[in-house]
Amino acid sequence: MSGLIVTDPPRAHAEDVETLGGYGVATVHESLGRTGSLGPGFRPIQQDVRIAGTAVTALCWPGDNLMIHAAVEQCREGDILVVTTTSPSTDGMFGDLFATALQYRGVRGLIIDAGVRDTADLRAMGFPVWSTAVCAQGTVKATAGSVNTPVVLGGQVVRPGDVIVADDDGVVCVPREQAGRAVKAAEARTAKEDASRAAFAEGQLGLDRYGLRETLVRLGVRYQAYDEYTRNGSPS
Repeated sequence: MSGLIVTDPPRAHAEDVETLGGYGVATVHESLGRTGSLGPGFRPIQQDVRIAGTAVTALCWPGDNLMIHAAVEQCREGDILVVTTTSPSTDGMFGDLFATALQYRGVRGLIIDAGVRDTADLRAMGFPVWSTAVCAQGTVKATAGSVNTPVVLGGQVVRPGDVIVADDDGVVCVPREQAGRAVKAAEARTAKEDASRAAFAEGQLGLDRYGLRETLVRLGVRYQAYDEYTRNGSPS
């Protein structure tokens, strides 16, 4: 919906957001049944940074960042600004001036399905960004869009107040109503992975720990000595 700014949407509980941020993108994504990932197109402009927060969304027209200005006003401490456009755009819609305003309000970072610029300055400021493009091309401020309405990024619906987790592996979105369940699922998955990690450190194979030898048999995979393999005329 164009020309709409929704104020004070519900947000996921802060304690659930903080806990999910501790687990990271891959664990949260896997623990929810491999859902919520925004895909490989969203890359960090920095490294070794992990954030989690609640989404404030902005829908803009390509090459027009008017609604980012409107979204800044709706942001509060602990939020992450999530921006997309009505059609594909790589223009540099966000830079260090926006980041300065958002840092003042306690915003933890930006996820944008468009371009950013001033990336060296953003890194120096410690303002994390995940984007689909980096581009110096400027924008205008002329067309109405929306703030705090559902948006789609990477095929994933993001609603205001949903949990966003982002790190070097990308970005994942957790619906705000599922945040508590996601915490429990991530805790269980982490415990399982810790047990597997300890077993692998002692020499156990994944084939045995995960029962994959039976899977190989079921799929008809067989073992063959190299000498027999080469005698059958297979390439060396």
